Amino acid sequence: MKLCGLQKLTLLDFPGKVACTVFTGGCNFRCPFCHNAQLVLLPEGHDALAVEEFFTFLSRRRGILDGVCVTGGEPLLQHDIADFLRRIRSLGFAVKLDTNGSFPEQLRALVREGVVDYVAMDIKHAPEQYGIAVGIEGFDTARVEQSIDFLLAGAVPYEFRTTVVAEIHHDGDFAAIGRRIRGAERYYLQSFRDEGDLLTGGLTAPTAEQMCRWREEIAPYVGEAVIRSETK
Repeated sequence: MKLCGLQKLTLLDFPGKVACTVFTGGCNFRCPFCHNAQLVLLPEGHDALAVEEFFTFLSRRRGILDGVCVTGGEPLLQHDIADFLRRIRSLGFAVKLDTNGSFPEQLRALVREGVVDYVAMDIKHAPEQYGIAVGIEGFDTARVEQSIDFLLAGAVPYEFRTTVVAEIHHDGDFAAIGRRIRGAERYYLQSFRDEGDLLTGGLTAPTAEQMCRWREEIAPYVGEAVIRSETK
């Protein structure tokens, strides 16, 4: 495992849980609005967190924390992710996995094994505009679509979410997203925030009016559509 950081406490990232968040290095996407640019592009340049150091921390938090959020980068790039999650679960913690959805086979296997309790999947854009949002021209969404369909089938509690950027998202995009994830239990619009470590400069947050309008676009298609301020 390539671990690049640890947030020791979060009350927001794992619904209903007091948790920590561990960051894995590397990603197969190049989203221009990503606020973990160094982690995505140069994970070896980050101060790595030793796996044993992480588990020492975790063992000392039994009875204090309920769960662990595993995020990135893209955690499913890690070849030993299954063993890592098994070990977290063996200590009695619930696991939330953040993913961009491009590794559906790994996602299915981990959920079916029972080592993931909650999945948060990023929906970067409407299907026909996906390449713009992931920084890959001509991106084929087939594997992302497989992950969407797997989560919609209800094998594990989940959420879909989109980081919303004024220069990338426009009127009509969220209705298109809604049609693709029709029937989803919950969907979050997260306003982009420039935290100074971006892949691409010159991007801005949408206005509050835009966020409300786009929430209304997608609301008819999902059980719950919520605006929240955290970025991912």
